[in-house]
Amino acid sequence: MAERTRRPARPRQRVIHLEPVPAGRMRIVYALLCLGLIGLAGRMAWLQVVQSRDLEARARSLQTQRTDPLGTRRPIVDRSGRLVALDEERFRLWAHPRYFNFPGDAPQRVRPPLEVARRLSGLLAVPMAELVKRIGDRPSGIRLAEGIDPETASEIRRLGISGLDLEAYPYRVYPQGDLFANVVGFLNLERVPQAGLEQSRDEDLRRHEQSRSLRRGADGTPLPDSLSPGVFFGDDLRLQLTLDARLQELAAKALTAQIKKWKARKGVAIVMDVRNGELLALASTPTYNPNRYWSFPAARFREWSVQDLYEPGSTFKPINLAIALQEGVIQANGRVNDTGQLQIGGWPIFNHDRQGNGVIDFPTVLQVSSNVGMVEAMRNLKPSVYWDWLYRLGIENRPDTDLPGAQAGQLKAKELFTTQPIEPATAAFGQGFALTPLKLTQLHALLANGGRLVSPHITRGLRAGDALASSGRSSGQQLLRPEVTRTVMAWMESVVDKGSGKGAKTPGYRIGGKTGTAQKAHNGVYIPGARICSFVATLPVNDPRFVVVVVVDEPQGDNAYGSTVAVPVAKQIIDGLLVLEQIPPQVAVNAAPG
Repeated sequence: MAERTRRPARPRQRVIHLEPVPAGRMRIVYALLCLGLIGLAGRMAWLQVVQSRDLEARARSLQTQRTDPLGTRRPIVDRSGRLVALDEERFRLWAHPRYFNFPGDAPQRVRPPLEVARRLSGLLAVPMAELVKRIGDRPSGIRLAEGIDPETASEIRRLGISGLDLEAYPYRVYPQGDLFANVVGFLNLERVPQAGLEQSRDEDLRRHEQSRSLRRGADGTPLPDSLSPGVFFGDDLRLQLTLDARLQELAAKALTAQIKKWKARKGVAIVMDVRNGELLALASTPTYNPNRYWSFPAARFREWSVQDLYEPGSTFKPINLAIALQEGVIQANGRVNDTGQLQIGGWPIFNHDRQGNGVIDFPTVLQVSSNVGMVEAMRNLKPSVYWDWLYRLGIENRPDTDLPGAQAGQLKAKELFTTQPIEPATAAFGQGFALTPLKLTQLHALLANGGRLVSPHITRGLRAGDALASSGRSSGQQLLRPEVTRTVMAWMESVVDKGSGKGAKTPGYRIGGKTGTAQKAHNGVYIPGARICSFVATLPVNDPRFVVVVVVDEPQGDNAYGSTVAVPVAKQIIDGLLVLEQIPPQVAVNAAPG
């Protein structure tokens, strides 16, 4: 019988019998779900209603990049656009040793300070041992270096060392060194202005910067909303000076050499445009380097030519003669009798050489610098009228100038001046009152420009881009008649042609001048042997444009006079001024015979 084929047995299916869920359990599950939904709704309500402002602020802070102003300042340039002061970008290097890590290192590896110092030493020009000493054993926040230039900062970034941070900040630089320090001043390490224009024009020199808040999307894309108008605007204004760096350097070198030669305490040289009061040069010595101001005594930070008072002596005689001419108490062709000495109110008055010159005209009075001749010329002017003129000229008032720290002069009280005959007598030859070299410059400009009292200044204002301001227009209060000033200018020309100012004579040019050698007083008492030597020059006489004033304080030596100490400095300045300003000769120069 044939064998039957077996079929595989079917698996038996398990039958699960559904049992009804107890009603109590359903109620528990339902209650748990409701509680969850209520909790979720409550949390959402808490976040959206109660914490919405805080969360929005946190989101804004994460999405917004805020940049605070660096406090940069505008540049300062001279009259030709040469940089005098500017901000440059510098960097501070901060070290965080607990994060020291080189490119390619494991994330958890921390390099020792010595290895970091080895890589930085060459770039910073600091010995490794010094860098390791600075790092010490502190874990973070160590200032390793300051004043790092952008090129060096880029090299440090290329090292890729973790734990090193570069902080950018503006740094004030004075490319001309000590050339303009006396008027520009400087900023200290905290960028607080300490002297000069940096201090007096602080608001003008600060750039108008705003804090910048830039929102970004989730992918870092900048979003244009919420930006205030003009936030990315950067002004390119510059403060332009009237000073000329070339003339300033020439004046400073000539003055410094003469101060050294005569072992004087200090000196100043001023060049002023008589038409508008612009100063082309204001050099004083000793001075300082504003890039390293901490290396100099604080006394040098003040500009003494606008702050210190002195008795002008004989350089004031032309101004007195102009007053006498204006009041009609002397005539242009008049003469005086110089006996060599006088007694005024019981006080003796002498000429500097104690010699008489006889009957002389007023050009000769200036040429020989006769004190007696000046007293004779001014004694017909009522003391009250004379005092009023000195007051009207602003001796007692602070000059209207933008030079920081300018001081008013000193004038005796009117009652004393009018009741004591010695007071107007000594004022006749420039003593008994005091002023600054700047004020003397302003008053000689008054003689040169036809009688207008212009305001001396060293700035032309803020300019944008490469534009430069032109010279200001003629201005000033008219105090003297032009014919009076022309007469006095002719007398001053004779001083350079025939008198004590011959050292300033330049062939082909008409130059007027007056020397001065005055006693120096302290607290109302004259210091034995102490002198102030000065010289004032005006050029060209036929059409005056410039006044040059040189004042040297306490030169040493028996031969120290205005003609020997101050005139040589003025001569060098005048020669340079004629070339720089391209002033043509006024008279033909006779060629030397062959």
